[in-house]
Amino acid sequence: MRNNSKYWIVTDLDGTLMDENYDISPAKKTLNMLSEMSIPVIPCTSKTASEVRYFRNEHGLSDPFIVENGAAIYGNYLKNTTEWELILGKSYKELRFIIKNISKEVKYNLIPLNDLSKNQIYELTGLSEQGINRALDRQWSVPFLNPPDDIFEKVKIICDSYNVHVFKGNRMSHLLSKESHKGQAVEQLKGYLQNQNVKIIALGDSQNDLPLLEYADISIVIPGKNGPNKYLQNGIDNGSFILANSPHAEGWSNSVQEVISSFKCL
Repeated sequence: MRNNSKYWIVTDLDGTLMDENYDISPAKKTLNMLSEMSIPVIPCTSKTASEVRYFRNEHGLSDPFIVENGAAIYGNYLKNTTEWELILGKSYKELRFIIKNISKEVKYNLIPLNDLSKNQIYELTGLSEQGINRALDRQWSVPFLNPPDDIFEKVKIICDSYNVHVFKGNRMSHLLSKESHKGQAVEQLKGYLQNQNVKIIALGDSQNDLPLLEYADISIVIPGKNGPNKYLQNGIDNGSFILANSPHAEGWSNSVQEVISSFKCL
């Protein structure tokens, strides 16, 4: 990866670059264009490192990647395939203990993804058995089934006393350390690669992308088929975020092409 890149595309995956069937085909031409222009594409996702390594191999990406909602960052050294790692968060074991205590306090059983059967996970995600195994390889966050909104609000309040926070995604909620979120991870990566002046073009679709979108220089919300996520509406309304014109990979591609074209005019 070039440390002197002027721009980074930092993107969520599920619901943003990929649709509910994990398809990114409408964005492939744009990804090839970015590669030719030497503009890094940095996944920044709730997925595990195992999942993102597989995704990168499938789609020919080689830039660093941020996993488990900003809890860890990985990349490869230029001269060999050795992987480096930056850890921002608490361990999975610590977080499992905390979520058990929070469940008691809110009097509601918060069910971690890893406690579901593989059949239940398939029904929820549509992942293959190998995909499920990669998704269960959690190190730094605990995804759990979305509780009712009133319970979720109680969980958010209680999280402060445990120095953790919680984000709601489209399929799951995620518990992780307060020290780790997507925006903080990008800041850490800029420092690690000694590229503090790089401009961040961020793309996301749900509440767990909010720290990334608030941190970025250019922030793009990718809508679902029924419109943008309600947690991101305020940023759209006040002009902080750009709303893409289509869902998923198509909206992702259109928005990135538009932003890159505006740079060429500068």
